[in-house]
Amino acid sequence: MKSEFVYVKPKTSEASEYFEHEMRSLHSCKVKERRNGKLLLASISGNHNFWVSESEDRNWKLLNNN
Repeated sequence: MKSEFVYVKPKTSEASEYFEHEMRSLHSCKVKERRNGKLLLASISGNHNFWVSESEDRNWKLLNNN
């Protein structure tokens, strides 16, 4: 099965900290799981896993939502 990837952009200062330090400012994330309208994402750097709402998330903006 082919891996699915999405791009994210931080919307809050907390997310920006994770983005800069844990994710090495790389926007691409691998989708590990989908559940109840949310995505479990793994950063490309491998240092950060986090849940994001597919519709509207407080901390993250999905740049592509295929």
